[in-house]
Amino acid sequence: MSAEGGTKAIVAALAANLGIAVSKFVAFVFTGSSSMLAESIHSVADSGNQGLLLLGRKRSQRARTPQHPFGYGRERYFYAFVVAVVLFTVGAAFSLYEGIHKIADPHKVESPAWAFGVLIAAIIMETFSFRTAIVESNHVRGDKSWVQFVRRAKAPELPVVLLEDLGALVGLILALFGVTMAVVTGDGVWDGVGTVCIGVLLAVIAIILAIETKSLLIGEGAGPEVEQQIIDALESVAEVDRVIHLRTQYVGPEEMLVAAKIAVHHDDTAAQIAQGIDAAEAKVRAQIPDARLIYLEPAIYEISAKGDQESTSEPATP
Repeated sequence: MSAEGGTKAIVAALAANLGIAVSKFVAFVFTGSSSMLAESIHSVADSGNQGLLLLGRKRSQRARTPQHPFGYGRERYFYAFVVAVVLFTVGAAFSLYEGIHKIADPHKVESPAWAFGVLIAAIIMETFSFRTAIVESNHVRGDKSWVQFVRRAKAPELPVVLLEDLGALVGLILALFGVTMAVVTGDGVWDGVGTVCIGVLLAVIAIILAIETKSLLIGEGAGPEVEQQIIDALESVAEVDRVIHLRTQYVGPEEMLVAAKIAVHHDDTAAQIAQGIDAAEAKVRAQIPDARLIYLEPAIYEISAKGDQESTSEPATP
């Protein structure tokens, strides 16, 4: 559901941003408003970003190769990180430059009716895109808050689209404010102020996206709750005495690597241990569908009279 929902949200955002970008450029031609130009570039950047997200999703579906034995799932993280870079360099940097330039050399907004009409229409279209992203995100975020969802989501598309759409809506409101004040006061500096505010907004969103996607690129493990579920599933198998230590990492948005050293009974035969490992893997996969790559190392776990751990190469995970 998350994959399908992510694609639906991306397509909705792409369609909205393409239409909005064209209308904003038309409004800029008639008004000469720097806020409209900044918002036009913002929409073009957003459209390119949605294209990058779709490209990353497509490339991540390639089959494993000897050079990439765990597949290409992290391509989605890479392209999400590129989105953050594009949003910062193209959207934020251009808006800040244009806004500062307009404040230093203000001009009167011509034909403001065009700006008002386009901005209102753009707010309506962007609201539709934002609503789609919210609906699709609600299918997968569970009881997490929106901040927790953005920070903990392993599939990057929905958080990226959510933040982009939120930024677009707030940016449109800022542009509407700047144009309105410029028309009411007759001072074009307000148009530049609105443009600078848009640039700051885009920079903040780009930094948040960069931080979150960087964490995914480096490699994130499952959260404490999921790791406890894995431990419970492993230890529910009769042949597994306990989990000595556990390591998890997402190698793709819907593909988790699970590596664990498990304690087995010292008098079990090799056949019994192999049977227990197979049963443990099946239990984990049934409990955590994302756990597709599971490697279990059997070991003998004993506690000496002094309470020291014996026969294991690493300390037990608390």
